Amino acid sequence: TTMGSANAADMPRRHTEMPVKAPLYEPPFSWTGFYIGINGGGAFGRSDWSNTLGTNTIDTSGAVVGGTIGYNYQMGQTVFGLEGDGDWSSLRGSSTGGACTGTSCETHNSWLATARGRLGYAFGRFMPYVTGGAAFGDVKATAAGLGSQTTTRVGWTGGGGVEAAIAGPWSAKIEYLYVDLGKGNCDAATCGLATTASLTSSLVRGGINYRF
Repeated sequence: TTMGSANAADMPRRHTEMPVKAPLYEPPFSWTGFYIGINGGGAFGRSDWSNTLGTNTIDTSGAVVGGTIGYNYQMGQTVFGLEGDGDWSSLRGSSTGGACTGTSCETHNSWLATARGRLGYAFGRFMPYVTGGAAFGDVKATAAGLGSQTTTRVGWTGGGGVEAAIAGPWSAKIEYLYVDLGKGNCDAATCGLATTASLTSSLVRGGINYRF
């Protein structure tokens, strides 16, 4: 009996624990790649009308909505990017008196596009960034009862924002851009006096991007 007990003690014990599966490997998130998207928001700014009668400062406001295309390249946590967008714009404002004596002056911007660089710092799926580059748009100067003249302008823009990956290839962003389109012109034959109309604006907009 003693020998039987000893032999039983020497027999290997059967393990009853269930095998544990190794966790699935999930590669680190990367911002590298092309993307397209949509954006929209609001804009506000100022337009200075100037001629021999003086200078009028016009407050402007409106909405913007359009599309975005870009590319990111991530090195470590630093993300380098190029981005372009084109928006429809309803930014406008008007004034009377001063440079607009005898009429009402209006500045209107109907489209806006930018071509910018982006520099971001990735915290996984969350990325704050700064951005800057060229801005393109129209400046339409209208003197009521006289006429209007539209000038296509090339200026500059700068700002920043934050973008976050939300699900699969989708990401969402919110950003601020300051845009300076310089001065549009309205000649004497159109506005009664040779006039310049500058336009600067601030854009606050959100966007949804799809990454490839």
